[in-house]
Amino acid sequence: QDDCSEFRSQFEAGGRLSCTRENAPVRDASGKQHTNKCLMCAEKFKKEAQRGGGTLQRNRVPASERTNQVRCS
Repeated sequence: QDDCSEFRSQFEAGGRLSCTRENAPVRDASGKQHTNKCLMCAEKFKKEAQRGGGTLQRNRVPASERTNQVRCS
């Protein structure tokens, strides 16, 4: 089960997630306490991005679908 599924669509490249600063303590699977669920998920996404797996890979555009942009002056 993915405890952070509600936040996956909101994160940016590199595992960044914009969170509020509300105080609603929550513990992750390892028992570490976080200020709120969003901040817990932000840390999780950042770790996934650093490992180069999970979250970041799922949202990357395949090379075959990328387009080259030409600069006009």
